[in-house]
Amino acid sequence: MEKIVVAAAIIDGGRLLAAQRAGPPAMAGGWEFPGGKVDPGETDHEALIRECQEELGVGIKVGERVGGDWPLTPGYVMRVWLASLISGIPHPHEHLALRWLGRDELFDIAWLPADLPVAKAVRHLIAEG
Repeated sequence: MEKIVVAAAIIDGGRLLAAQRAGPPAMAGGWEFPGGKVDPGETDHEALIRECQEELGVGIKVGERVGGDWPLTPGYVMRVWLASLISGIPHPHEHLALRWLGRDELFDIAWLPADLPVAKAVRHLIAEG
């Protein structure tokens, strides 16, 4: 059975939040959607809310799911939801940096391979610059 990783496509003010990985070394410096693994006994939504609180220090409202299961490394799949901020200002507690991207800046960063198709899938939801 594949392990589930959840991620949030947080859109605020017409911009999408991207997070730069701190590790592991093979992924460090790459950009991703914030999130993480679903713990035993946790729903996908509970995990996503917890991960955004831990990683970014924010409360989110979970919206619609983006696509189906996105493949990651063998044995893992990523599930992505649109999300909006309901409390806090994002800070990179577990990442090197955060960046808000407008539609015309979306591909100015080096997305991790698993996250790039998700960025393409949500592009149309970001306001034109």
